[in-house]
Amino acid sequence: MKNLLKKSFSVILFSVLGIATISAQDTAQQINLLTKNDPSQYKKPYVILISADGFRADFTEKYEASFLQTISKKGVRAKFMQPSYPSVTFPNHYTIVTGLYPSHHGLVDNTYIDVATGKQYSMGNKKMVSEGKWYGGTPLWVLAEQQKMISASFFWVASEADIQGIKPTYHYIYNEQTTIGKRIQTVKDWLSLPEERRPHLITLYFPDVDHDAHTYGPEDPRVKKSVQFVDSSINALQKALAPLNLPINYVFVSDHGMTTVDVDNTIGLPSSVDKNDFNVPWGDALLHLYAKDTSKIESTYQALKQDNRFTTYKLDETPDYWHYKKSDDWHNRLGDLILVPKSIHQVFNLGTRKPTPGKHGFDNKEVEMRASFMAWGPAFKKGLLIEGFENVHVYPLVANILGLKVDEQKIDGKFEVLSATLKK
Repeated sequence: MKNLLKKSFSVILFSVLGIATISAQDTAQQINLLTKNDPSQYKKPYVILISADGFRADFTEKYEASFLQTISKKGVRAKFMQPSYPSVTFPNHYTIVTGLYPSHHGLVDNTYIDVATGKQYSMGNKKMVSEGKWYGGTPLWVLAEQQKMISASFFWVASEADIQGIKPTYHYIYNEQTTIGKRIQTVKDWLSLPEERRPHLITLYFPDVDHDAHTYGPEDPRVKKSVQFVDSSINALQKALAPLNLPINYVFVSDHGMTTVDVDNTIGLPSSVDKNDFNVPWGDALLHLYAKDTSKIESTYQALKQDNRFTTYKLDETPDYWHYKKSDDWHNRLGDLILVPKSIHQVFNLGTRKPTPGKHGFDNKEVEMRASFMAWGPAFKKGLLIEGFENVHVYPLVANILGLKVDEQKIDGKFEVLSATLKK
């Protein structure tokens, strides 16, 4: 801890909250000075949960991610990991760390309306992103801290929010200025702390592949460069941590895949949707229509059904495997009507600019939406290739490795799905 504080430009201590903020910029490390590992946690294993946003299941081979190809043969690899619906960033990252489908944890889309309050949540609103009221369930770091095990996060959806009164002991507000070298060094610093202050759960996030695949399309050579950047960075991380001789388990995931869309033939807001009657948040692979006047739902639904460019659903009509029905809507945040393009290569465009050529958010069973899963370390079997599985099952797997107690009656994930990946 002393070494971490010495590296700061300035240290602001909030004695009441027990929080230290290193420097006064968005790149600051936030530290809770009051938490400690219970001595019973000292000898528990370590898990570093790594996400590469948009790292489609086939990108490892397609773009020659040599380290991941090699290391996955020394651990466990799934043919793919199925994202939850909708296959977008915020809902799926939060699903991975809660074991709940989006309709159950409350982040039903990157942008949506909370019907009870009428407020619109947006992943781009920094203030909202940091408010715990938007997030249901118990994230892994909250679970750990509740059981007196310290956690740390170098970016993950909701990790900077106060959820159930808890944040990770060490965390950063999301920024894209912190270099990978700094991130790796920080993780090493965390794992070099005394046992009472050393995190056993660490989350680490890479935005690079998603950024480039959106901007240029998933077939562009620049996506290969970003895939190989992530690959080499994870290699550098495990090399940097190896001298610590700690029982570190690495779990590498992504949130969704990516596909190429037709940027010239998009779908505008259907003429049968009157904005005087419906609120329509931004969307491309999915539109939520929230009725201001419920008497307008049926007539609008019937009119929309005549348009063959997209499928219109009432909430009792959505596919069961989406877990996106009215009965699933625990937080009352789904639209009254759901619109989905009939082609995975076509999107809605509610603005005036062309969309980016790379998109996701489509049906979670589409091959191009498939995410990645690999895991290696002392807890995992070696050389095991498994079939695809839903991402809700990562949560109980990580909790089991860390020896954390989980009430499986309160989550959608089941430990038995991935239990065979672990050594006995």
